[in-house]
Amino acid sequence: MGMAVSSWQLARTVSQAGQLGVVSGIALDTVLTRRLQDGDVTGDIRRALAAFPVPAIAERVLERFFLVDGRPAGGSYLPVPKLSLHPTRDQQELSVLGNFVEVWLAKEGHAGLVGINYMEKVQLATPAAALGAMLAGVDYVLMGAGIPREIPHLLNEFAAGREGRVTIDVSGSETVHTIGVDPVALLGEALPSLKRPKFLAIVAAHVLAFYLARDEEIRPDGFIIEGPTAGGHNAPPRGRLTLDDDKQPIYGPRDDANLEKIADLGLPFWLAGGYGQPERVAEALRAGAAGVQVGTLFALSRESGLADTLRDAVLDRLDDGELSIRTDAAASPTGFPFKVAQLPGTLSVAAVYDDRVRLCDLSYLREPYQRKDGVVGFRCPSEPVHMYVRKGGAAEDTVGRACLCNALTATVGLGQTRKTGYVESPLLTLGNDIEGAGLLRTMHPEGWGAADVVAWLLGQVPAAR
Repeated sequence: MGMAVSSWQLARTVSQAGQLGVVSGIALDTVLTRRLQDGDVTGDIRRALAAFPVPAIAERVLERFFLVDGRPAGGSYLPVPKLSLHPTRDQQELSVLGNFVEVWLAKEGHAGLVGINYMEKVQLATPAAALGAMLAGVDYVLMGAGIPREIPHLLNEFAAGREGRVTIDVSGSETVHTIGVDPVALLGEALPSLKRPKFLAIVAAHVLAFYLARDEEIRPDGFIIEGPTAGGHNAPPRGRLTLDDDKQPIYGPRDDANLEKIADLGLPFWLAGGYGQPERVAEALRAGAAGVQVGTLFALSRESGLADTLRDAVLDRLDDGELSIRTDAAASPTGFPFKVAQLPGTLSVAAVYDDRVRLCDLSYLREPYQRKDGVVGFRCPSEPVHMYVRKGGAAEDTVGRACLCNALTATVGLGQTRKTGYVESPLLTLGNDIEGAGLLRTMHPEGWGAADVVAWLLGQVPAAR
């Protein structure tokens, strides 16, 4: 759903309804610091920080970022350290804290299950982020947008109190680069025992599921099979990329996972992409799935982190039959197709996109690459074109790229205000299947909550399930 759209409030409500509530694990260091700079009006963030097992770390972050009265009008947010191959202690502490806070709040006051969703494409953040989530007792870790073969081992190492590391893909380099976190070195001897969460790999094809399941070292505890109609990033079509007249990727039968073969692996799996209606949930269960993953209906619920103005705009267009979702082959700097809701005032509008000065300051989706001098540098096709080309990138790869990092923070009301007065514009992702949202709208014309979604989706599921 994008960073902080699947918020702790949303995950908590879904979990209390007896299902697996999942928070987004992307850019939670930025989310944490910006919420603190906005004054933490409800006090939730400070309450979670007070529960962190190493108070000195939480106190340092509060001292640096908390503003009692919030930012002054027109003020900019303070930056956080960019991800790097050699993270500073401050960088690791912020990432650990951001993930701890989001999971702790989602789990507060109930015994339900809570998961956190990461992206393989944001490898540099993974070790510290996962450690923070585990400190808060996260029950499930989910990961897609790549091949998450090293996550089972990472979680095992942290659960044993040992350093956890992952390999970093560096374009053009034959050297093995890794990044890791030593829990004891970072947090001290007071480190509490950590429970090993279950790991679900998000995949689009049964071939990848076979690969991950064949070896105990990389085998997940289950799969989420995500089809091309799901919101957010999609796996590219298999074979050569072909676009239709609207410049959207064309998917075919080869892109449909073979569910019978996946079921034969003996691991639980959930289906995602177009399962946001009761009959589709029942259909998934009949196909052998353990359940479904649903995004759009929950993104539009009251508890999601979506800015109210954007939620209202989506629902208005839904009422008018004018809501359109495009699979944009160029928008994401990752190179993966990305679902974009076509909404006025967002980067989906050409004039709004053109009005933004290109820059890359949050940098979560930067690509590490080896420079000619052998040093690892970073580049992003959404940064200024001349800078990307100077770093060895191709100019044609910059066409149509959006800065998802800044746009998605704006989508949850945390967009940066530049010194020029420019305020970052949002970009909203939803799934192609909006029929379920239309049906919910007729039942709940004033809007719906996450518990309403759960009850409706389970309407055709026998009580025993």
